[in-house]
Amino acid sequence: MKFIDVTRESLAAHAAELLGSGHRLALVAAVPDPSGFDVVYLFSHGADLVELHLPVPGDDPRLPSIASLSFPAGRFEREMRDLYGIVPENHPLPRRLVRHHHWPRGWYPMRDDAGPPPAFGDPEGPFPFVTVEGPGVYEIPVGPVHAGLIEPGHFRFSVVGESILKLKARLWFVHKGIEKLFEGRAPEAGLELAERISGDTSVGHALAYCQAVESALEMAVPPQAARIRALLLELERIYNHVTDLGALCNDVAHGILNAHAGRVRESLLRINDQVTGHRLLRGGVVVGGARLRALPDTDALRAIGEDVAEIVALALGHSVVLDRFAGTAVLSTQAARDLGTLGYVARASGLDVDARRDTLEGFTPVVRTSGDVLARFQVRAEEIAASIKIITDLAGELDAADLDHVAPLPSDVLGPAAGVGIAEGWRGTIVHRVQLDAAGALARVKVVDPSFFNWPALPVALSGAIVPDFPLVNKSFNLSYAGNDL
Repeated sequence: MKFIDVTRESLAAHAAELLGSGHRLALVAAVPDPSGFDVVYLFSHGADLVELHLPVPGDDPRLPSIASLSFPAGRFEREMRDLYGIVPENHPLPRRLVRHHHWPRGWYPMRDDAGPPPAFGDPEGPFPFVTVEGPGVYEIPVGPVHAGLIEPGHFRFSVVGESILKLKARLWFVHKGIEKLFEGRAPEAGLELAERISGDTSVGHALAYCQAVESALEMAVPPQAARIRALLLELERIYNHVTDLGALCNDVAHGILNAHAGRVRESLLRINDQVTGHRLLRGGVVVGGARLRALPDTDALRAIGEDVAEIVALALGHSVVLDRFAGTAVLSTQAARDLGTLGYVARASGLDVDARRDTLEGFTPVVRTSGDVLARFQVRAEEIAASIKIITDLAGELDAADLDHVAPLPSDVLGPAAGVGIAEGWRGTIVHRVQLDAAGALARVKVVDPSFFNWPALPVALSGAIVPDFPLVNKSFNLSYAGNDL
């Protein structure tokens, strides 16, 4: 990884050069230090990682906005202002992002000197939603409390007839302060928290976290452990994709296919339990390597692949299902690129982005170009088959009698140190940046889930869609509230 010290005057030029060379802005982190903050901008282009470091004095916490160069940068800047009080100057959209209006002004919860929270109230009134006016226009508010088990999020639809003119998604109802929750833990003790950041992405977040710790500690992971980790990542991808294929069918009233997908999902969760001792695959990825109880039954996985292929064929062979999927909620390639989307959302819109390309030899991502619900369905269906092939190949390289491959942590931790971990979770690319203090404890862990990048794409895709399609479109994106509301 390359490190570049920048100033307020040179930040934009360095960022523009990196973005112009094909790098993407993967993360922005504010790291407190004695003089104020070290603001870190992580750019990635495959395995090529570059960090820009900008010192921000505590008595003058401001920096130049680079939102005009990168849409994700503008969101990172708003997040940093809300949580740290670092002001992005000349930001084109200076409204709050994370902090709801009942949060008091002048209190920044991620700062070391934040202290206990002051009284919450309603100092600024309700959120200033943009009002769409015109003949026949009305609003439909949905949430933040929803039926079922999903977490809170508020959706405000401006509608004429059934057509959606504008959707505003309001999130961060359950911001947890994950960065602070990591603080002070030993590196191996942070893994339990990393696995629980977003419950359906235990492996993805555990892997990115462990890679970041290992990078900071300059640890080499045994090759067999790297294979096991890749195998677990694909098992996680399969059971989540299967679940969503069934849910998408259910959203167009084909409940029998959802029931069959649920049957397949249960078989996959039982395989997960046999492999790691946990139905959500917790405990398989550890700092320094990986541990399994058993290798997955590849014959059973191949049979599941055939089962899923039949479910997909029945779905797409049904004229009503195909009609509801095709052409619905199109996210164009240009919009997906401008917004910085990741994962299957990006790949369904024609963007060839997948961090597995850097770790799996000969890997080719599944890409579609139509950017609609159908494309997002097809990408995930094809990824299930690809994941089963990857697991079968990796299992053939592993010894079933020796599934514990863990390198010992160094006895002397030289700090302070920092490291970055990147993993292609089932929703998309996950990034963790770990900062260790002089004693080797976690000083700060910055986490970026792909949902942070993909949530802004949902309202864009829904423009022009109809209200009854919202559940279907929302499920085709299936973004994480927990992964966003960190």
